[in-house]
Amino acid sequence: MSGEREFVAVIDFGAQYGQLIARRIREARVYCRLFPSTVEAEELRQLRPGGIVLTGGPASVYEPGAPTLDPEILELGVPVLGICYGMQLLAHLLGGRVAPGERREYGRVELEVLEEERPGEPGLLSGFGPRLTVWMSHGDLVLEPPPGFRVLARTPATPVAAMEDSCRRLYGVQFHPEVAHTPRGREILARFLFAICGFEPAWTPGSFVEEAVEKVRREAGEGRALSALSGGVDSTVASVLVHRAIGERLTCLLVDHGLLREGEAEEVLEILRELGLQVELRREEERFFGRLGGVRDPEEKRRIVGEEFGRVFEEFSRERGPFDFLVQGTLYPDVIESGPGQAAVIKTHHNVGGLPPGLPFRLLEPLRDLFKDEVREVGRLLGIPEEILWRHPFPGPGLAVRCLGEVTREKIALLRRAEAIVEEETRRAGLYRSLWQAFPVLLEDRTVGVMGDARVYGWTLAVRAVESEDGMTADWARLPYELLERLAARLTREIPGVTRVVYDVTSKPPATIEWE
Repeated sequence: MSGEREFVAVIDFGAQYGQLIARRIREARVYCRLFPSTVEAEELRQLRPGGIVLTGGPASVYEPGAPTLDPEILELGVPVLGICYGMQLLAHLLGGRVAPGERREYGRVELEVLEEERPGEPGLLSGFGPRLTVWMSHGDLVLEPPPGFRVLARTPATPVAAMEDSCRRLYGVQFHPEVAHTPRGREILARFLFAICGFEPAWTPGSFVEEAVEKVRREAGEGRALSALSGGVDSTVASVLVHRAIGERLTCLLVDHGLLREGEAEEVLEILRELGLQVELRREEERFFGRLGGVRDPEEKRRIVGEEFGRVFEEFSRERGPFDFLVQGTLYPDVIESGPGQAAVIKTHHNVGGLPPGLPFRLLEPLRDLFKDEVREVGRLLGIPEEILWRHPFPGPGLAVRCLGEVTREKIALLRRAEAIVEEETRRAGLYRSLWQAFPVLLEDRTVGVMGDARVYGWTLAVRAVESEDGMTADWARLPYELLERLAARLTREIPGVTRVVYDVTSKPPATIEWE
């Protein structure tokens, strides 16, 4: 295969495991991009993917209004793999028969593999043996495959558990090869990627750095860039990449909006200057608190912070510029959660949907297609220190969205101290790096407490700690009771006005990681 970038187009039909499919493909060292189900064949024809994967989804293909596929995509001559709903959609569009199953098939299931070993011909399941344990999660099923397809596997409840038309290179599996509960699922995906699509496992963080630097050079030309730098891993990696591409034509601006963690602005400034970046600091606490006064709605908080960031960059550009580009550390999960295409908005990320219109910059977002763990790999190659690489993610609106209800200086000062205590204790317990995030949230309602034999009416802090690979899904962390006890004791003892500490045991989904 050849081309500027070989990639797999993953077309998403609202799958529970859509992001996991993308991760599995990238773990196989093949680049991929997610597209909404509304993507048109002409767009893909111009992009020239080397393979297409159709994800699962919660709908039924035969229902009115169910997500469908531009049928011309199946005529591009590109190998296609349909997973669960994706396989049912292939059958539905090509003349097969899809119907509700007599019973829902969910969990581990043993497949009877009907495909025989075919030397020299890369069948999807050939060589995997007569039995395969897989993970099923479906209510509908394919009763009859379309003309030209042959059945590769079945179960007692599912007559077509896998199918293929090797002449048109169209494949479908009813099970989920991307989940760990399908023990040989990665091998099946690898069969599709390498034997059928013909990819090479060539996409690595090192190759990404080379591509990203060259792409920034092309996009930026002789222009100047201003980087919106927060000191977190995303904006730091983005800035170092752009600096490698255009050198001194990059200026970084660190805005202290009064909502940062304790001592963060000074610490970040020192580290980033040691990396050779030209960094300016603007203290804008009065401005941000003035705009946030009386605001209670979390989406409005995010919008205001994004808008004010944009105005600060605009003013700085008039004073020190002009700058042609604004560099942002936007990641793939930011784009997804901000609701691309027809996707639902989970929450607006200030660097995706929160910047004001009409800014005099074009955007440079070199990390827009990466997950967080991939960004850390890139950062390690760029020589970024561990204290930046493993700093816990921090929202752009800062402590404003960890303070439920109205944002006040008193509440932010309380939260800032609580944040420091949570970080100190998780580091002391040796858990900081293994946790995706650990932080306090200040609840809006006060609760009764007893201090010094007197009744007090004080604040409640919720501690949130989660484990995750990429932030798209997360499990609540089972912190040791001893650590929870120390956190509760210190937070109530050292922060005046805090009378109660609770622990959040909700995973994502159904919750998001941040409370607002």
